Amino acid sequence: MIPRLSPRHRGAIVAALGSSLTVSWASSYYIPAVLAVPMAASFGLSPVWIFGAFSMAMVVSATVGPWAGARIDGSGGRGVLLLSNLVFACGLGLLAAAPSPAVLFAGWAVIGLGMGIGLYEAGFATLAGIYGKDARGPITGITLIAGFASTVGWPLSGLMLATWGWREACLGWALIHLCVALPLNACLPRGNATLPAPATASQDGPPPSPVALGLLAFVFAATWFNSTAMAAHLPGLLQAAGASTAVAIAAGALIGPAQVAARMLEFGLLRRFHPLVSTRIAAAAHPVAAVALVGLGGPAAYAFALLHGAGNGILTIAKGTLPLALFGAAGYGARLGWLGAPARIAQAAAPLAFGAALTAWGVSAIWLTAGIGLAATGALLLLRKR
Repeated sequence: MIPRLSPRHRGAIVAALGSSLTVSWASSYYIPAVLAVPMAASFGLSPVWIFGAFSMAMVVSATVGPWAGARIDGSGGRGVLLLSNLVFACGLGLLAAAPSPAVLFAGWAVIGLGMGIGLYEAGFATLAGIYGKDARGPITGITLIAGFASTVGWPLSGLMLATWGWREACLGWALIHLCVALPLNACLPRGNATLPAPATASQDGPPPSPVALGLLAFVFAATWFNSTAMAAHLPGLLQAAGASTAVAIAAGALIGPAQVAARMLEFGLLRRFHPLVSTRIAAAAHPVAAVALVGLGGPAAYAFALLHGAGNGILTIAKGTLPLALFGAAGYGARLGWLGAPARIAQAAAPLAFGAALTAWGVSAIWLTAGIGLAATGALLLLRKR
């Protein structure tokens, strides 16, 4: 029998949830970078079709996020997260066994369902149900752990690909969900452990205004568009700015450490301030980095990567902490699902849209994401603390 953790075991809960989310991110969001080319080649397709299937999965995830959040609000996150591991395993199993492109696309659609109920939004809502308004620290904690998903996922996917093949790599990730992530999520407390009764609007203050919700939804969509665009095209952008291939790759490798360093800063110094403060700074980081890249060219590649990565690291935390600070714990999970839906759709569009801009405009394409970043910063300046 798997032991159940008490809410008092905060560190163990953060470690278990952060580790299970690492598996979920590594086996969904990060597998196309390694497996898309061999996956497409086995069916005689262009890799564009696989990335299109992945974009479809993100759109699917946007449709189920609000349901998952409402379910977590009502009965806690343990059951939803356990379900996500089973869904991920089924989707990855479909990919592994796919005899045709149609079944392959169906597998990606199932993975999209898993993404909608088993990534950060579900983890944040689970912690809000357990710790209420005190969830900021645990939310930062799980992002510190899951921030290494690409560090773990890309080499492991590559190792399984080289040793067995892409189908076996998908099957391997399915087994990791069943043998590692599922037991970790089974350790989580049942229900909303520290909220003895459902929170009400009167307990959490007046209901949030539609304007504030709209502004925050725009902020998340804008910043996640920029994050996904850079994840897909950063080396090409830096080379267009004049950096060599080696410098572009080396600078790109700094994104992960910059994200983790910024999250540690949020966990330490910035936690003394309202999340609006750190989020405004983080949203402004990408436009500042863009000015440096255009003004200085290739020599600014490292500075661009560090600034963008640091901002992105804090913005990931803000997706969980800012709605909690602005609107309270009542209905947090469902609200997070609705706020995240436009961001998922923006993510799906980002690689294609920014790729087209980069092809047409070269390094000047960075003004597209810089302008989006400035608009997000402006929207954050319009929001006010509770």
